[in-house]
Amino acid sequence: MPKPVVAIVGRPNVGKSTIFNRIVGERIAIVEDKPGVTRDRIYGYGEWLNHEFHVIDTGGIEISDEPLLTQMRYQAELAIEEADVIVFVVNGREGITGADEEVAQLLFRSKKPVVLGVNKMDDPTLHEKMYEFYSLGIGDPIAISGSHGIGLGDLLDEVAAQFENISDEEYDEDTIRISLIGRPNVGKSSLVNAVLGEERVIVSDIPGTTRDAIDTPFEKDGQEYVVIDTAGMRKKGKVYESTEKYSVIRALRAIERSDVVLMVINGEEGLIEQDKKIAGYAHEEGRAIIIVVNKWDVVEKDDSTLREFEQKIRDEFLFMDYAPIVFVSAKTKQRLHKVLPMVNEVSEFHNQRVPTNVLNDLIVDAVTMNPTPTDHGGRRLKINYATQVAVAPPTFVLFVNDPELLHFSYRRYLENKIRDTFEFKGTPIRILARKKNQ
Repeated sequence: MPKPVVAIVGRPNVGKSTIFNRIVGERIAIVEDKPGVTRDRIYGYGEWLNHEFHVIDTGGIEISDEPLLTQMRYQAELAIEEADVIVFVVNGREGITGADEEVAQLLFRSKKPVVLGVNKMDDPTLHEKMYEFYSLGIGDPIAISGSHGIGLGDLLDEVAAQFENISDEEYDEDTIRISLIGRPNVGKSSLVNAVLGEERVIVSDIPGTTRDAIDTPFEKDGQEYVVIDTAGMRKKGKVYESTEKYSVIRALRAIERSDVVLMVINGEEGLIEQDKKIAGYAHEEGRAIIIVVNKWDVVEKDDSTLREFEQKIRDEFLFMDYAPIVFVSAKTKQRLHKVLPMVNEVSEFHNQRVPTNVLNDLIVDAVTMNPTPTDHGGRRLKINYATQVAVAPPTFVLFVNDPELLHFSYRRYLENKIRDTFEFKGTPIRILARKKNQ
């Protein structure tokens, strides 16, 4: 289930960035007492009532040479396009403005759930002014103060209540969900079309219920798949072409819905930092990963080119050394026949279970070969028992005398030993330490 997206919308200087910072718990949006200071799309993560969600501060959606009201309309349109729940922030001290009314009408017509936050209500004498905001026609206003944190619990209660109405398209548990991620112009769309090819059996084009991507189910050699399209903005036009960072949210949500992620790299251009950030998110989410180097047909090559490029990828993606790499060309179909078999293989490893007795024998052997570490006081880590508690990704729990004694380096050593025996190709694995009596 992907994390819902909450967008914060409102005219300049109503406190959007302050509220955003309160929700995500970090001061990562610029907060300054003058209009229009948020210059970029800012997104982060929030958590409330056991719900995790993405949060977007839309204040940075600025289209050059456009009047303020048009800018606000763009912000609202993007929030409607991308968000599951919209928080509409108004200034309780100033009352309703014409800009508030126009955006309210746009949000009302969207049929998206909207939570109305009346900000800057830290003075109790202002609460009588709350009633005028009912005239916006988008529900009960909630008095808040972003700068003091007042009322934000009530606001988030209402936001979380809206999550219950968000559904995700369910597929058969044997269906492998695949997403292709990577920066623009690496050939994601061409790869999708080339992999599907002439033999594709498309069941239907299912518009996402909580997103605007298109899911393409197909079947090959008896295996059912779904390709989750993140190839670009659905709408074209000035506002969408000017807000590339919204594609990051789409990539994150596609990853969350996936079983297997194809990290697509442009063989002509090589790696950039953004590739690592997006791939890192797939790793953290515990998804199976294949690195696909596309456009390999146009790369000038000699006997060592492929090997050197692969080594460069390994050097840059040290945290993902388990991910297989395949060099392809969507244009010439070079090595494309390897992609789906590789997807099947890493999906199997992603769901592989290790028998408890075999796992414990492996741990005993590993400790015999390389004894557990000690701390500065001479206390030694003791592993009493190990068991696998989950798949997708494979997750192992070690019951130990003190979890703090399991250092990163020894955890990595045990992971390598597990991989040496069971491979777990293409999937991260997690090793957790718990106190013996937990």
